[in-house]
Amino acid sequence: MTQAADCKRWTSLTAMFFEQAANLADRPLTWAKHDKVYQPMTWGEIAERVRLTARGLRAVGVVDGDRVVLCAENRPEWLIADLAIMAAGGITVPAYTTNTTDDHRHILSDSGAKGAIVSKPSLFARLWPAALQVPGMRFTVAMESPDHPQAEQIEALTWQELQDRGADHPDDIDERLSAVRRDDVACLIYTSGTGGNPRGVMQTHGGVMHNCYGAHRLLERLGLSDREIFLSFLPLSHAYEHSAGQFFPLTLGAEIYYAESIDALSTNLREARPTIMTAVPRLYEALHQRISREVARQGGLKAKLFGATVALGRKRYERGRLGLMDRLADMALDRLVRRKVRARFGGRLKAMVSGGAPLNVEIGLFFHGLGLPILQGYGQTEASPVISCNVPGEVRMETVGPPLADVGVRIAEDGEILVRGELVMKGYWNNAEATAAALRDGWLHTGDIGHTTGNGSLVITDRKKDIIVNSGGDNLSPQRVEGFLTLEPEIAQAMVVGDRRPYLVALLVADQEFATEWAGVHEREPKMDLLTEDAEFRKTIAAAVDRVNHTLSPIERVRHFIISAEPFTVDNGRMTPTMKIRRHAIMAVYGDRLEALYGRGENRSAGGGRQRPHGTGA
Repeated sequence: MTQAADCKRWTSLTAMFFEQAANLADRPLTWAKHDKVYQPMTWGEIAERVRLTARGLRAVGVVDGDRVVLCAENRPEWLIADLAIMAAGGITVPAYTTNTTDDHRHILSDSGAKGAIVSKPSLFARLWPAALQVPGMRFTVAMESPDHPQAEQIEALTWQELQDRGADHPDDIDERLSAVRRDDVACLIYTSGTGGNPRGVMQTHGGVMHNCYGAHRLLERLGLSDREIFLSFLPLSHAYEHSAGQFFPLTLGAEIYYAESIDALSTNLREARPTIMTAVPRLYEALHQRISREVARQGGLKAKLFGATVALGRKRYERGRLGLMDRLADMALDRLVRRKVRARFGGRLKAMVSGGAPLNVEIGLFFHGLGLPILQGYGQTEASPVISCNVPGEVRMETVGPPLADVGVRIAEDGEILVRGELVMKGYWNNAEATAAALRDGWLHTGDIGHTTGNGSLVITDRKKDIIVNSGGDNLSPQRVEGFLTLEPEIAQAMVVGDRRPYLVALLVADQEFATEWAGVHEREPKMDLLTEDAEFRKTIAAAVDRVNHTLSPIERVRHFIISAEPFTVDNGRMTPTMKIRRHAIMAVYGDRLEALYGRGENRSAGGGRQRPHGTGA
């Protein structure tokens, strides 16, 4: 079993991997579905393929410092390609599988990529037209062979052809490994772009390793071993999964299962039975809604026992301990309820980690009460990416925990969180101006607003750019209000606006399952575009917003709203691949209608009056 200190000793991510592979050669490393059954590949097999692929990349012209784009769903070949690019001396440039041709064109051009490795033909079809428009592109590699395109300047290879080239090329990989240092760039990760074109973040080998060191130290009290199991389902093209879901398991000597899809996640959880799970808040929100809905349908004694379980868990969290009678009831409920819930997640989870966006406190308390405590963390791509995280056994839901080991944090005069340490990026690729703005006097200016508690934990209040300042000069957090709105079973998604305005208005997306059930009961067509115009349905949504408004301060209350017939998704460009809403993209579509709520009063309050502070459009 490796120790946290090894993460400081290793000189690069590739050096770490090959040392681990030599020690664990016959042990399973990856598991992927073939013929509907999970099949393993050992550390030794993966290492051999990494070396062969790296030699193949050298054979097609990759030299030290070259950028190679990697676009694939989570699978063993992603890991192999990523490590092979680095082992060949190159820099990995992950690309989302949801990228359009225009997205690929920007990344290929901005990064100056020499080549690209792509998995499925459908992904290749979107990348290839972009590659033809980038003069520096010299090769593409398809893991699953598409019809071979023809282009004079770009050599199109299959995955097997790349391996064959590697077999014929001299093995100089060890020489490459010995030349890599911790402050060399390992990958160029483009931010998901919530507010414009993504920028390439230069993460170093040492920066990612520094994150792994911090994760080791954080989770030591859970009894970490080289028998940990991870289930990889967040996009590996995102810094969070890249570091926490790929390289951290490698430093442990753990096993990685690859989920088939988000839709198959429930089944894959029971099959893989992970011990550590990393996810974004949107997934936990969806699980919360699904579990709550199932309990409501069952009703009766089961619903009462479930409610009592959550309530007692919350009571223990708030008070620190339970009285004798409560402890006895809690022990019984642990067998009757919590054991069954844990089984849905595989039955052996040691930790559930949330990152990538703020986690609503109520969601955290819900899972805590069910015996599945969530460790909420905080970070950003520019910090490799984890900055802080709650400590097992000392979770405070309203915070994102103390900084990881050897991470410096301070709060600027305007409340901005500043960070320094080896985890901080080298800068933005090909963007000196943005780098100078973000990195000043050795500190990363995160753009997040927050403060520290008495025990050093961080509390994030908002993004510096996302803060709403109303016409009265009050500062409001849109994410806080949106989080409360989406806790209501009728509301799946929400975006509130109100900068320089007297009150907040919102764009809401109704929960599809709720809407379908409502339509059946009220004998309506279950089509969202029709329901959004139905007065009775709108009153139902208005009632949900009113419930939320009663829990908020007057300046946070949503006065009017409109309902979108279409959800925010990655495909329509209204969400990032890590499930954060793209405010600028949504405003481009709905801005005029939201603006009209201030002028024409498109919606009336639930009670019919326009000035009722807790009222909403119906």
